[in-house]
Amino acid sequence: MDVDTRLLRCFAAVAEEGSLTRAAQRLYVSQPALTKQVRQLESALGVVLFTRSRGGMALTEPGRTLAARVPGLLAGWESALRETRSAASRADRTLRVGFLASAANEATQSIVAEFARRRPHWRAEMRQASWSNPSAGLADSDVDVALVRLPFPGQEALRVVELFSEPRSVALPETHPLAGRETIDFRELWDEPFVAAPPETGPWRAYWLAADERDGHPVRVGAVTEHPDDWLTAIANGYGVALAPESAARFYTRPGVVHRPVTGIGPSRVGVAWAPADDTDPVVRDFVECCRAVCVGA
Repeated sequence: MDVDTRLLRCFAAVAEEGSLTRAAQRLYVSQPALTKQVRQLESALGVVLFTRSRGGMALTEPGRTLAARVPGLLAGWESALRETRSAASRADRTLRVGFLASAANEATQSIVAEFARRRPHWRAEMRQASWSNPSAGLADSDVDVALVRLPFPGQEALRVVELFSEPRSVALPETHPLAGRETIDFRELWDEPFVAAPPETGPWRAYWLAADERDGHPVRVGAVTEHPDDWLTAIANGYGVALAPESAARFYTRPGVVHRPVTGIGPSRVGVAWAPADDTDPVVRDFVECCRAVCVGA
């Protein structure tokens, strides 16, 4: 019998948290979706894994047996997956580099050039990820290293080096009443609808909505997008405004959209991230050092 590792991850989260609500928050999924996954696993195994009550989710005896084995199973699978994909990229001397949006801005080309200088027979293959994947593929072992925006879900399980920061700005429809201003205070945007990342991105979505910088003022979401083009289209069509790195004014322009500086919120931070298992990988280390050399002068 085959069981999807996704079901095992859902089971492990509920077993560890003892609560569907907390496990759903941890996995950045809805509670109904998580309940469906747990029931699917129980159906596939033909056993009851939890007893449900108002107090939470308690493991049954079969559930405790499975819970003892699942962490090792998942760790083994993740290790095998990472090693297999890394072996494939090493065979053709390719380093898979994930990135979001503008990556490291204008420094990106310099980083890639420096990597080519250090590793003349290697190629940095740049793979752009959608905003529904804030680790840029690193969490799924789809890439070897990633240029990311901090914070992002799951970063505590990865190695992260911050490279630089830049102010956040706001993108608005050119017809917006505030579009003619040179600078906008964030408080003036609290009642505006915002174009947001998907809910499952959790802290990533909250950060780009500046949810912690609203003094408890609720967020209005006017549209949800995963890609820069869709994001710009939603703003141009008047579905909402959106916070963005200051560099978005250079990399993401669209007729009908203007970018303005915003005061009253913290900056956006750019980092390079990799898996702890690759701490001793010389090619990954070289790329990280290229990032540090170009961006922070290390």
